[in-house]
Amino acid sequence: MSMTDKVRADARTALFDVLSDTGTGMLGVKNADPHMQPMTHHADRDTAELWFITSSDTDLVRAMGRGAEAHYCLTKGDGTFYACLSGRFEPSVDTARLDDVWTAAAAAWFDAGRDGFDVRLLRLALRDAAIWTATDSAVTFGLEIARARFDADKKPDLGARRIVTFADA
Repeated sequence: MSMTDKVRADARTALFDVLSDTGTGMLGVKNADPHMQPMTHHADRDTAELWFITSSDTDLVRAMGRGAEAHYCLTKGDGTFYACLSGRFEPSVDTARLDDVWTAAAAAWFDAGRDGFDVRLLRLALRDAAIWTATDSAVTFGLEIARARFDADKKPDLGARRIVTFADA
């Protein structure tokens, strides 16, 4: 099944499948530094949350304060999926969650380890997500463009766009 078909059938499931397969995206705090930054996410499908580990001295932590609105954008490497997620972004002291998301890669950034004073766990409670898909087939692309050129009423069908709203946000 193509990514477009998956999103048309169940956009929420497709989103979390891509989040599971794609470990990083770009995270930014609303009304803060206009440049987003790459971050590794840990997605919780059941609670519609993304979790991040960072240092206490990062721009993200300073910009978020006790809580803020944030956007997180990701793309699938083959160019068939794009998403921008938004929601409430806040620090967390959930040690059980930190245990769940702590990895060897995270440990490499912190000399004092998981319990170091500079380790910060951040939670993005998803409110909504905009999703776009695109065909990965050159043949489909060519046929859709040709069909649209010969029929003024026909627009190319090269992907899908869906909005997912999370109930608990």
